[in-house]
Amino acid sequence: MSNTSLLMTSTSAGGPAAAFVSFFPLILIFVIFYFLMIRPQQRRIKEQQATIAAVKKGDEVVTAGGIKGRITRVTDDEAEVEIAPGTRVRVVKSTLSQVLTRSAKPAND
Repeated sequence: MSNTSLLMTSTSAGGPAAAFVSFFPLILIFVIFYFLMIRPQQRRIKEQQATIAAVKKGDEVVTAGGIKGRITRVTDDEAEVEIAPGTRVRVVKSTLSQVLTRSAKPAND
């Protein structure tokens, strides 16, 4: 019984310093998680939003539904996408998931 009472007094006698030491690994894990997971994801989201905001006529795009097409007209929040010859649909720019740039030329052309 004396060992149990000795153990209880030593942990409760630490105060705020002991509480910090016990929470330090948890804090360290959160900081590592932030720099390895959250921050790079936020950077990718910003890059994608900038790419979608800069879409222009003639760019090839893929919508969130998986439809590929070419931009024929752009307004502030909408884009007109030609998905087949003579078939155009209006989509909200935020639903564009990928912009396939036309500036990249094939190697054999």
